[in-house]
Amino acid sequence: MAKPLAKSVSAQRYAVIGGGWAGCASAMELVRAGHAVTLFEAARTLGGRARKVEREGLVLDNGQHILLGAYTETLRLLKLAGQDPRALILNLPLQMRYPPNSGGMDFIAPRWPAPLHLAWALLRTKGLQRADKLSLMRFSSAMRWMGWQLYNDCSVSELLERFDQTGRLIKLMWRPLCLAALNTPPERASARVFINVLRDSLGASKRSASDMLLPKTDLSSLFPDAAARYVAQHGGAVHTGVKVDALIPLPDGRWQINGDDTYDGAVIATSSAQAATLLQGLQDERSSAVIEQLQAFTPEAISTCYLQYDPSVRLDLPFYALADAPEIGHWGQFVFDRGQLDTSQPGLLAVVVSASSQAAEQGHATLAQAIADQLAQVLAQAALAQPLWTQVITEKRATFACTPNLQRPGNASGIDGLLIAGDYTASEDSAHDYPATIEAAVRSGVQAAAQLSRQK
Repeated sequence: MAKPLAKSVSAQRYAVIGGGWAGCASAMELVRAGHAVTLFEAARTLGGRARKVEREGLVLDNGQHILLGAYTETLRLLKLAGQDPRALILNLPLQMRYPPNSGGMDFIAPRWPAPLHLAWALLRTKGLQRADKLSLMRFSSAMRWMGWQLYNDCSVSELLERFDQTGRLIKLMWRPLCLAALNTPPERASARVFINVLRDSLGASKRSASDMLLPKTDLSSLFPDAAARYVAQHGGAVHTGVKVDALIPLPDGRWQINGDDTYDGAVIATSSAQAATLLQGLQDERSSAVIEQLQAFTPEAISTCYLQYDPSVRLDLPFYALADAPEIGHWGQFVFDRGQLDTSQPGLLAVVVSASSQAAEQGHATLAQAIADQLAQVLAQAALAQPLWTQVITEKRATFACTPNLQRPGNASGIDGLLIAGDYTASEDSAHDYPATIEAAVRSGVQAAAQLSRQK
């Protein structure tokens, strides 16, 4: 993980292209080091693929998110931007809890020191048989013995089979965790990256790393908007609604943006596809290998279905896990009670479907009704089958498919003075490669800022 930048001896003028979480992180770190920074975002709203949207007169998110206590860089930059995580995020202990009598499990870790919190949680878990618990204990012990490292990557399914994980444990714990973290089904997901996530959460020496964090405000307000204020307060500029179509290298090593202002360097913090397009426009062979890697990613979709009910509707918990079963129309994997996160949204439930390409093919109306029927059944409340209104938001390119041995580019573009940042880049240390998460985006942005400063 890159270290936060120290104050620069020689201030430079930098451009950051893309106002998602990676771009905002880069811009913050560069202005904090004393550089002059201009942030460009093509959309009117900051946040990229984790941003606010307005529907039915409500401010929602383009996707419901869970953060982890292990997201150290995200939490650090939130505080640096003047945000108070305690006020803006609901902090819950690690848990995997299904609705009562739905055939699931009830796992919740006490706020005890690690690893005692997990041992006690497993002992007290309802819905798992003795064989399931022993299976989980063996897996956890083996991972600790291996130092949470996997030298030869394989699929998550192969990993779980190798360590004799029971079918019920896979269905109720490992599969939903893999979908939530990697947005890739276990049979196609990278075991090495999955283990990295488990190491930094379940296997961390601090219990708080495994905490589950639910934003109580919209995602744009949580960080990107605060980051923009921080950049402006430190002499930088933020331009929304401005698309960067052209990067022009100048003979003196500087860069011209859209044929206008010049900069000493730039960070491309767009999607991988957009980054490839910008690099292709340079027609510089030094970036050809990076372009190939950027174009090789396979997108994975995430769908979030919002269902509005009478304000009196309230879940017993802030969120529940749901057992998905597409063959019977049960697409939902987690349901969140937005009213418990934001008091202005009573009666609003959000259901997440990760790796949702097949679900999205059903069509919004059909998918929303199927999810409403699923909620009515598993929560044993018939009225949930008839919401007042529904809204399905599908991000077709929400993440990349995090498959075994995936070759990811680093932050270097191959061209001096030009870095790339995004949740798709590799970490400077492969042991810290993360899937396409908010934390991965932030870490990449911090790394890009550090590398750009070192080049000058």
